[in-house]
Amino acid sequence: MADVAVSAEAKGGSISRREFLYYIWGASIALYAAQFSGLLIWFLLPRFREGEFGGRFIISMEELPEVNAEPVNVPAGRFWLVNLDTTQPNELMKKAPDETEEIVGVAAIYKVCTHLGCIYAWTEANNRFECPCHGSKYRLDGRRIESPAPRTLDRFRMEFLDADRNPIPDTLSEDVNDFYAPVRIPDNAAFISVDTGDRKMGPSQDLLCSFTNECP
Repeated sequence: MADVAVSAEAKGGSISRREFLYYIWGASIALYAAQFSGLLIWFLLPRFREGEFGGRFIISMEELPEVNAEPVNVPAGRFWLVNLDTTQPNELMKKAPDETEEIVGVAAIYKVCTHLGCIYAWTEANNRFECPCHGSKYRLDGRRIESPAPRTLDRFRMEFLDADRNPIPDTLSEDVNDFYAPVRIPDNAAFISVDTGDRKMGPSQDLLCSFTNECP
């Protein structure tokens, strides 16, 4: 009887062939699910190359507009490049009464209206950006002039590079009140790097037309 009890105990402590197959099947399903999830995540994650929207664009300094001149259009990157300096005001760019600090430097402005997402354009005759969909208007730096735009145009993060395309220290766009400020041009700048995957929404500033009593 003792031998029979020991045999039964030993048998009870082992797993059957069916249970073993269940374990193998379960492990296989778990491994497959993990592999499928990993492939799905890899597929869904955005992968942008340099020169594609959502990635970085390298612009030569030779393409940069003159101070307070008409903006440069970069269609592939969906942005305008502007060179601002309110210490040298002209018809395109001058300080508003509520602006206490000078606006100096380069900015990359997203080419989509902040109202309903239409593509606006620079209107040379009026020296401003104008949206053909609903009439929103913006100054050279993207600040809204007339509604229905609810806020200033969005900006991309940028920095200057030297002749070897190395980042120049202290030239990365500064985040000021959750908005990218223009970047002053360093002496050794050869290129501008614009990251279209890093965008800040423009703030809701007063309409510029309100200061001239010319709002429609």
